[in-house]
Amino acid sequence: MTATLPVVCAALGDPTRWEILTRLGEGPKSASTLARVLPVSRQAIGKHLEVLREVGLIESEQRGREVVYLAVGVRLGALARELDRIGRSWETRLLRLKELAERPGPAAPEASE
Repeated sequence: MTATLPVVCAALGDPTRWEILTRLGEGPKSASTLARVLPVSRQAIGKHLEVLREVGLIESEQRGREVVYLAVGVRLGALARELDRIGRSWETRLLRLKELAERPGPAAPEASE
């Protein structure tokens, strides 16, 4: 997951793709269904779905004559764990920096008159 984290984050950086993923988190939906509830065309939805599919965040499934899209929970879980790991690493670094900054150092020499 680490090697593709920037690519996944870039895909999620688009507000429309984020909204699509949020809607798919509620349950499977077709591109037409998404186009009815989002302020973009069906064609634009298709392009956004392809980006999300390429980074592994969604899958498509044929249901009769319709193609529906589903969020991939395993991939989203891996993304969440990686972001959490990065956050904990930064918290540890910042705590060390705070401790160093607050550590009493040698007394400053007094100014002589």
